[in-house]
Amino acid sequence: MNVELYIDAKATLAEGPFWHPREQRLYWIDITEGKVHIHEPDGSDDKVFEIGCQVGAAVPRAAGGLMLATERGLETFSVDSGEHEVVCDPESDLPNNRFNDGKVDPAGRFWAGTMSMQKEPKAGSFYCFEVDGTLRKLFEGVTVSNGLDWSPDAKTMYHIDSPTREVVAFDYCRETGEISNRRVLIRIDADAGVPDGMTVDAEGALWIAHWDGARVTRWSPEGELLDTVSLPAQRVTSCAFGGEQLDVLYITTAQRGLDDETLQRYPHSGGIFALRPGVKGMPTNEYAG
Repeated sequence: MNVELYIDAKATLAEGPFWHPREQRLYWIDITEGKVHIHEPDGSDDKVFEIGCQVGAAVPRAAGGLMLATERGLETFSVDSGEHEVVCDPESDLPNNRFNDGKVDPAGRFWAGTMSMQKEPKAGSFYCFEVDGTLRKLFEGVTVSNGLDWSPDAKTMYHIDSPTREVVAFDYCRETGEISNRRVLIRIDADAGVPDGMTVDAEGALWIAHWDGARVTRWSPEGELLDTVSLPAQRVTSCAFGGEQLDVLYITTAQRGLDDETLQRYPHSGGIFALRPGVKGMPTNEYAG
């Protein structure tokens, strides 16, 4: 597959791309720089918003604007005014923790997990922010909560805790938001890097970004490796389908922590890449609260 450099962003830690279903624009974040980027496919200038703290995830909101998962908690954000407001901070007693990756489920709930900024093992938890504004803790003992998505039939939820090198699957109930029957679906070999962000395509296959693996991989819902796509960047962080036909896979990367030799070998680290893999994705879900 032909991978192209879509945006030579040179981001420190680009993450969390999504294609806005109504605006038809690509959003992505730079976690450590605390920035939300909006890419304008029509060629006009991109918009960049500084949030003032580390941002782990941004998702569209049906009422307008975004929901953010940050080191301050969960926040609303207005793209028009730039104003944001913390609406929930479940770990205010854990100042070294922050939210990391997050996504909206098929029923409009916002799911996100936390992690220690001091790399403390199993210091994080995984949460679901309901449409009515209540928060549920699903489980504890998470080290780096990362890739998250649902199957096209909305019966299975997938989640990655990166240091485990595992992708786990849960039975998922769209009506109640309950998850059950946890099982390990995929184990990533040590020489393939660490599983990071993830998306599911319209055929139900999982696309996984490999931090320190210079690749994205595609897996069947049964856990069989279907394809590997090499990237000209070592630290691949996440991926999402977009474009008018949802047939473009946008891939974020990072240059954080890379030495000069590696940066010379991968000069476009921190860029946003794109490829047309021959399959389509599913529309981005919007938070319904």
